[in-house]
Amino acid sequence: MSRVQALDHAQAGRASQAFALLRSGNPAAALLIARELAVQAPQAPDAQQLLALSLAECGDQAGAEQAFRAALRLAPAQPAIVGNLARLLRRTGRHAEALQCWQQAAAAAPGVASTQLDVGLAALALAQPEMAIEALHKALALDQNLVRAWHALGNALRDVGDLDGAEAGFRNGLDLQPDSQPLLINLAAVLRLRGRPQESVSFYERARACGPATPELLDATVGSLLDAMRVDEALALACEVVQEHPQFIAGHVTLADLAWEYTDAQQGAGDPLAQFRAAAAKAPANLDLQLALIGFLLEAKFCDEALERLQRLRGQVDHPNLIALHANALELLDRPAEAAVLYAQAYRSVGSSDPAFLCAYVRHLLKAGEWKQAAIHARDAVKIQPEYQEAWAYLATAWRLLGDQREDWLCDYDRLIESMPIETPDGFSDMPQFLVALQASLEALHRARVAPVRQSLRGGSQTPGRLFGRPDACIGALEAALLRTVEGWIARLPAAPDHPFLRRAARSVRFTGSWSVKLRTSGSHLNHYHNEGWISSAFYVSLPPSVREASGSNPNAGCIQFGQPPVELGLNLPPRRVIRPQAGHLALFPSYMWHGTIPFDDPVPRLTVAFDMLPRKQRE
Repeated sequence: MSRVQALDHAQAGRASQAFALLRSGNPAAALLIARELAVQAPQAPDAQQLLALSLAECGDQAGAEQAFRAALRLAPAQPAIVGNLARLLRRTGRHAEALQCWQQAAAAAPGVASTQLDVGLAALALAQPEMAIEALHKALALDQNLVRAWHALGNALRDVGDLDGAEAGFRNGLDLQPDSQPLLINLAAVLRLRGRPQESVSFYERARACGPATPELLDATVGSLLDAMRVDEALALACEVVQEHPQFIAGHVTLADLAWEYTDAQQGAGDPLAQFRAAAAKAPANLDLQLALIGFLLEAKFCDEALERLQRLRGQVDHPNLIALHANALELLDRPAEAAVLYAQAYRSVGSSDPAFLCAYVRHLLKAGEWKQAAIHARDAVKIQPEYQEAWAYLATAWRLLGDQREDWLCDYDRLIESMPIETPDGFSDMPQFLVALQASLEALHRARVAPVRQSLRGGSQTPGRLFGRPDACIGALEAALLRTVEGWIARLPAAPDHPFLRRAARSVRFTGSWSVKLRTSGSHLNHYHNEGWISSAFYVSLPPSVREASGSNPNAGCIQFGQPPVELGLNLPPRRVIRPQAGHLALFPSYMWHGTIPFDDPVPRLTVAFDMLPRKQRE
């Protein structure tokens, strides 16, 4: 092996000149010197690294990587070279290889805070937040003034559901850099997730004062304004967003949702989709905008219009996702024969990789009576994504139709559904007193005129944003009492490492969503599942007389039912279990389990709180 060279005095001077050219923005001139030195001192690691840096700045990424690796062969594990190679790999999207380089550099120089930071950033880019948290804590132990490390730590902690830690991370970063717009935006988002929308709005406003008011920032502000029950301000800002940014898709969806729920559009006083339709008409070539409008139309059951738009769109451009959406529209319009042809066509392109499409296809197959094939595709979906709740819901139905005993194994309606009272929350003498106070808190949040478009709710309203975390004593007391009840229930569940629900049991859990529902007479929840949860729930706050006690022509009116798939599948299967609600009681069940509320006829509303939970990861 040739001896490693060092640059002599003259060559080192030329290298310094090249680095100065790089810093001044003249990489072409730097490259000329770098090539000269690489010829003069081919065994010098510094010459190869200079060549690599110059090539990278000139846009020759492949040549830069080759030169970096040549430098590393001459000086293995040299931290500066490894780090520069990692930066090149990160810029070219090769995050896994970049992470390996940063880990190598960190092992060689464990006391360098910036290297630990880079390990954390690379892990975060690879959606490995636990690894990122470990590295970022090391970086901050070495240097607590690293703003980027606090920012990244906040993001990583949010990813694992530690909202307390995420808030602290972002606030620590802001202590060091108070005018950082990204930190302000991320802190505002976490505060909204924590159910503190008024604080969230204030930080979004600070962010708008520290940088450009992007449509994404404005749209996020709309969400916090709504959660804070500042509905008129939310509507005004949502209108402003779509007027100033007519091709910003998320803004149109936000405005349509708001207009649907919080204006009189449903009573004929305006079109909640007017702005959305107008923007689509003005930008016919914006495929994503057209698809977003079509998706909203399908959710709102304007299926004829959605189909017409799809047909026009497919005449201009076509791809498998459009075919799948076309099939879905036909299915909703009860044209299964036409839908079958398109589903089969789309399956050949996307079926093996997309669990959402597979579930749409399974719905069609169940309705068409092809139960065995439905079970096969549902199994394929959970192989792709083992925690995909929708696929398990459909698989349970397919197994039931096939007489397969695995439905009992999966759902176990007696053991995996629990209905129990919660303890009277702290600060209240008894449950009736607490429920009266809680009802008053919840009623103030029910200002929507109709149910959300993309929810199972019919004939009622749902509170916006996160319920838990709001600065309300009753809601906070309920959250604490529910958490104790759920963790007590989990502790009693049996271990079953091969079961999709029981295998995820953990010592503690975290709320991923929380809301209140107010059903009016004839109101109900259509049979549905919760894709964002592991455990789902219903806590009963107040009930109509007809629900508290069986009466009338339907003794189960207002009850919660389990195991019955959606009526629109036409399967005519009865529920597997029905539970009569009791005020102060909590129902718990796996999120993949079909559940719904039977309509009731009573002038007194039915008021509940619901939430989803996931296992909380334990970190040593």
